Amino acid sequence: MSIEYTPGPLLTASRTTPTALWNDSADPDELRQSISFGGVGATCNPAIAYTCINQRKDIWLPRIAELAEEMPAATESEIGWQVVRELSIRAAGLLEPIFDEQHGRNGRLSIQTDPRLARDSGALADQAEEFSKLAKNIIVKIPATSTGIEAIEEATYRGVSVNVTVSFSVPQAITAGEAIERGLKRREAAGEDVSTMGPVVTLMGGRLDDWIKIVARRDNLFLDPGHLEWAGVAALKRAYREFQNRGLRARVLSAAFRNVMHWSELVGGDLVVSPPFAWQKLINDSGYTVEPRIDVPVASEIMETLRSIPEFVRAYEPDGMTPAEFDSFGATRRTLRGFLAADADLDALVRDVIMPQP
Repeated sequence: MSIEYTPGPLLTASRTTPTALWNDSADPDELRQSISFGGVGATCNPAIAYTCINQRKDIWLPRIAELAEEMPAATESEIGWQVVRELSIRAAGLLEPIFDEQHGRNGRLSIQTDPRLARDSGALADQAEEFSKLAKNIIVKIPATSTGIEAIEEATYRGVSVNVTVSFSVPQAITAGEAIERGLKRREAAGEDVSTMGPVVTLMGGRLDDWIKIVARRDNLFLDPGHLEWAGVAALKRAYREFQNRGLRARVLSAAFRNVMHWSELVGGDLVVSPPFAWQKLINDSGYTVEPRIDVPVASEIMETLRSIPEFVRAYEPDGMTPAEFDSFGATRRTLRGFLAADADLDALVRDVIMPQP
């Protein structure tokens, strides 16, 4: 594949540091442009998939109508998820040359398991395995919930490259990374190859920021609001150090961008950053001088503010939460509810095609 690259900070970082850029969307047009910035992968989730479909109604509404004819007994959900599969396969094709060149470490397209399966580890692992066979460079998202941790290990053992999602904290990231490690070791013990698997563990830094800000308002905390912009960055830096110290083979992935620090403060790390395309364009047009900052600690006065918030401490310390507590963490519930709402929106979109208002 011939790529016409676009000079700028993103391309510079991708060429001079081990930090990998993935696009936070499966939209083919955005992905092509991200690849020109040095992008080598893509992530997706139910909300992003719905947005991609909704923004390209000229393509997908006729396809929904065709699928309704081809699958006369299918539910709205089944038709909607078939569209997600097809959207993912199209995007995966754009990344396949990168996947081959980098032997599976990058060049992957993420597709997320159905959030309605979040309470069933077996169903999550089964769907992850099915999705992984859609294309050779698919990586499958499974949530870092108590149930999801079981599915992450099992799916990894079956040969699925997992992208852990619904993850906002250092304890979630470590627990998920260790589950992947157990799955890899089980697979190796069975004589199976793991050399081309490319697991990542997402930490949704911006959603942690969102939750800490909600907590600060809820609890009437008097503090510098600017310091709250650093909660996700602090957690991502801590998770990265822990992965390095513990020898975990999965890479940390930064997602849910709320500010440019979710990229700039992580540059230099052997990790993945996954900004939405609009953020990529902003960064690449900025003239920012790339500087490795992954090992630069968050300022002590900012950390003092953050550590005064018990909910942040739970998210920052490796033993701040048990797996049983992941499910009730505020950011987890807010995000899963959002993903479920996106699923319902996709159902409604399909319904309007196959059963329009008279």
